[in-house]
This record gives sequence, structure tokens and C-alpha cells, in this order.
Amino acid sequence: MSERARELVDKLIRNYRDANLEREVRDPLYETLCCRLGRGTAACKLGASVDTVPPGKRACPYHFHHAQEEMFVILSGEGTLRVAGEMLPVREDNVIFIPPGPEYPHQLINTSHTSMTYLSVSTQDSPEICEYPDSGKYFAAMSRADGSWFGAIQKTSASLDYWQDEP
Repeated sequence: MSERARELVDKLIRNYRDANLEREVRDPLYETLCCRLGRGTAACKLGASVDTVPPGKRACPYHFHHAQEEMFVILSGEGTLRVAGEMLPVREDNVIFIPPGPEYPHQLINTSHTSMTYLSVSTQDSPEICEYPDSGKYFAAMSRADGSWFGAIQKTSASLDYWQDEP
């Protein structure tokens, strides 16, 4: 393979079975073994990851995005999609589409007795605000030119006056 071909492979192709895995745990509800596939690629407007969630766990809190759209593909196992106040069964080969906005707060929960693995694909629109209805928090973030994110997590009840600390 030429050097140019190797560079293209590094920027454009990922095999999720060969990717570095990160274990994220926050007892008692959250645990996932995940790989963030988009990191280090040429992707500018798409993010992708694969999460494996053990029985009884979830990968992230119930939330919704103001800008980003998400798609989930259940690769193996089954569980529950908590969405818009409802609990919907999901299983292997289901494809889930979540548009941005407060109409579709969502969370995948492994309610089965075996691991559930899913692929997440999302737009990386910026600026982004993500809200967490269970805790009353929001995450405001903006993408930088280098592809990293700048952000802050706040409670909606802790908002500041527009003129506070201004000269």
C-alpha cells in the first residue's frame, strides 16, 4: 500500500472491532464499553461510536439535543428506548432516528439479561445545547476550528443576569 493510501485509510476508515475501547462507569445506573470512531478521522459533520451496555445499565442520561440529530442501530441484544416519556422495546437490527428538539428526549436502557451493543451516528452541528430533563441541567457547547469542543454544564436555575460582571 502506498503512503498516500495509508494516509487515506487513517483518515477515512475505522473498524469498530479493532478500535480502542473505553469503559465508562457511573454507578449505579451507567456503564458502557465504547469506542468513539470519529476521533482522528477526516469527519467534520458526523460522529460515530459503538457502545456495549451490560444488563440493567444505560450509557448516558435522558437528554435531547437542540442542534444534533442522532441515529442508533441495535447491532446485538435488546432493551428499551426511553423517548418522549414512553418506554419502547428495541432489539437487534432496529434503526432508531432521533431528530433534534425537546419533543424527543431519549435514552437507551439495557433491560435484558445480556449485553446490548449499538452504533450511534450523529451530526456534529455547532453550536449545540443538550438538555437533561431528569436533572434540570444543560450543556452548551461550540466546536473549535481544531475539532475540539468548548462547553459548560449548568443548571437552568443558576442562570446569570445578562449584564452581570460587565463594565
